[in-house]
Amino acid sequence: MSATEIVFLLFAALAVGSALLAMTTNQLVHSALWLVVTLGAVAGCFVLMTAEFVAWVQVLVYVGSVVVLVIFALMLTRQQSTISAEVTGNRWTAAVLGLVAAVGLGATVISGFHGERIEGHRIGTARSLGDALFNDWVLPFEILSGVLLAALVGAIVISRSGTER
Repeated sequence: MSATEIVFLLFAALAVGSALLAMTTNQLVHSALWLVVTLGAVAGCFVLMTAEFVAWVQVLVYVGSVVVLVIFALMLTRQQSTISAEVTGNRWTAAVLGLVAAVGLGATVISGFHGERIEGHRIGTARSLGDALFNDWVLPFEILSGVLLAALVGAIVISRSGTER
């Protein structure tokens, strides 16, 4: 086992451990901060897989924007800072469904790659990602854009429905 693989396993363990802490803590702000650690560890895994561009996008978009947005949303709402009992009652269901999804994803990856290794290939460059995105994945990318736009409009409608006009 090489040093890169050992560091990758450490990043993976850090990501899984901090994700578990993000899910099990009772403080919402602490959960968001553990999410920062999880996403940072995933970015480290991308760097070790020579996908530096994807790692920087991970850091800038998710750690830099999404988590900050979540923390500001938590700070600006008047909700209590602890998770209520109705949320904690669903933890076992969520854990079982998450385990089923992880086993399914793991089985798919194992059967799809059969132990292949990526050696010395530059797969995470901006050029290779741009070529793949705008040549092979244009339609799914545009569909995803429409779904995200619909979710944003729906969130705005829901948030404004309780206000007086």
